Amino acid sequence: MAGTYLAVDLGASSGRVIAGHLDGGRLVTVETGRFSNVPVWFPEGGRRTLRWDVAALWGGIQQGLRAAAREHGAPVSVGVDSWGVDHGLLDADDALLGNPVHYRDARTEGAVERFFEVLAAEEHYAATGLQVLPINTVFQLVAGAGSAQQQAARRLLLMPDLVSHWLSGAAVTEVTNASTTGMLDPTTRTWSAPVLDALAAVTGADVRPLLAPLVEPGQTIGAVRTDVAADLGLAGARVVAVGSHDTASAVVSVPMADAARAAYISSGTWSLVGLELDAPVLSEASRAANVTNELGVASTVRYLRNVGGLWLLQESLRTWADQGRPQDLAGLLAAAADVPALRTVVDVDDPVFAPPGDMPARVADAARESGQPVPEDPAAVTRCLLDSLALAYRRAIEQVTSLSGRTVEVVHVVGGGSRNALLCRLTADATGLPVVAGPAEGTAIGNLLVQAWAAGEVSGGLPELRAIVAASEEPVRYEPSGDEQAWVRAAERLR
Repeated sequence: MAGTYLAVDLGASSGRVIAGHLDGGRLVTVETGRFSNVPVWFPEGGRRTLRWDVAALWGGIQQGLRAAAREHGAPVSVGVDSWGVDHGLLDADDALLGNPVHYRDARTEGAVERFFEVLAAEEHYAATGLQVLPINTVFQLVAGAGSAQQQAARRLLLMPDLVSHWLSGAAVTEVTNASTTGMLDPTTRTWSAPVLDALAAVTGADVRPLLAPLVEPGQTIGAVRTDVAADLGLAGARVVAVGSHDTASAVVSVPMADAARAAYISSGTWSLVGLELDAPVLSEASRAANVTNELGVASTVRYLRNVGGLWLLQESLRTWADQGRPQDLAGLLAAAADVPALRTVVDVDDPVFAPPGDMPARVADAARESGQPVPEDPAAVTRCLLDSLALAYRRAIEQVTSLSGRTVEVVHVVGGGSRNALLCRLTADATGLPVVAGPAEGTAIGNLLVQAWAAGEVSGGLPELRAIVAASEEPVRYEPSGDEQAWVRAAERLR
């Protein structure tokens, strides 16, 4: 079925709606809507809670879909992807019980330890293959136990499933996003009974009645609701489950000629660094390294590390703007390229960098504590952060290849970070491997291609989808400079 497909792509700092269609083996895309995604603090009881402004997101989605239908006609289908772990709670009337809590909210402090008192960390990893992050849904549910919202809930939907529910009326949980919850078995691709039993023991409530049926990417969720279709111009369109975790869709768009010999970095607010495997790696060594097994499209596994990502630079830019020193990003990156390499490096995965706040001050504190030169100006801070990110990529690729037994010959970078030429060049230098950058809108492209696959317009599997990506966009290639020893010394210094 030839036609237009619409991708709703929600990122941690912005959202977009992109229309796409196939033309002679190429994917042609047009952005029809873009909107910011700014979380908000709410005073609740004796604390502040950081929540997503889901009403603003839904409004931006509607505007983008309406514009797409006006410009391109009613689409064949719509697919939704977003970040993982966060969720909305619905009551018995199918109404949302407040704005979903943001994963950077501090409420999960101590939740990991309480859960592991019932189900040991080793047992949890054997059951789910998931890295331990306090933001994981299972720990959010521990933190929310006893709250009025959680007690009143009759349905739990992850963020992309919540939007799909508003579009279609159907309630499902797509497996690639479900695999970030800490409650899914990556081998069977079903909910993990031992984990759900442990969660019930910790919280005093069984979460099973809240969980929607699982679906795989490429399945039809349902037709767009009549009232929604009439309002947005989506008559006859279907809502299709895509790789609803944004990294799952991004990995679809990685133009790997040989996935068995390639690593990928989905580079945005977070950086997801890993490999595409056929089966999870559930060894004790993998658990100890905190490497995660998340599910991918077409029965694959995303074996990866979460790395701090461009969040650190984004927060630095926000801080400088608040201080009356706004920075032009292009000029800042050009100035950072002239700063001496590897002068100061920090661990971008240190929890101190996770919350919102004055990132340059935290970088300065980390430099002082480690006896390194303190970056004094925005260019030096930026160079420190990009050098440190490249070092984190090097470490993550070394870990996932060693633990999986894979050998890689190239690193693909997709997402917004693929446009950052300095970071891509540093990544090639740090890893000693060529870096192939692009596409920048990889998540939306993967989303659209899975819809075309579901409609039968594309036959085959991931190789055929990736061949379309390769034919649609020319990537940029960066070769390593050859000075790998400098990065080895920097890694040792950081360690």
